[in-house]
Amino acid sequence: MSVDVPRRIVLLRHAKADWPQVSDHDRPLAERGRREAAAAGVWLAGAGITPELTLCSTARRTRETWKLVAPALEQRPKTVYEEKLYEASLGELIAIINGTDDAVRALMLVGHNPGMHALADALAAAAEGDTLERMTRSGYPTAAIAVLSLTGGWKTVEHGVARLTAYWAPHD
Repeated sequence: MSVDVPRRIVLLRHAKADWPQVSDHDRPLAERGRREAAAAGVWLAGAGITPELTLCSTARRTRETWKLVAPALEQRPKTVYEEKLYEASLGELIAIINGTDDAVRALMLVGHNPGMHALADALAAAAEGDTLERMTRSGYPTAAIAVLSLTGGWKTVEHGVARLTAYWAPHD
């Protein structure tokens, strides 16, 4: 497959988590988080956004978020639970994207802040309409989704290569 094809990156921050007496990695979704995740799935489906591959952090709250989002999608994408997404730095997130097979045209990352917000900011050289303003104003809350488009292979993804085409947050 040619690497010079349109590609899409979807960045989903996990939904609202609870704070029980467990390790950070094992925190479950709160009731509000379950509602947010379901709403995120409905928004993705309504926007016609279905990734081919989803890389999801191994943290419980991200796995629970994805399990509530995925059923709303037109097709179930291949899902890989990626330990490196937990507490990943911006550089590590870009490296994960760079390691994606070029046969994949639509990639979703289900992860955490500050990484998801930093990645969306770093990749977006331009934005459609008020998407960037809305993303900045909202602060990328739980269950927020940024959709970016770019052309080229995954190995060439770096700062400023994408266009922010859509942004959604539960309370936006």
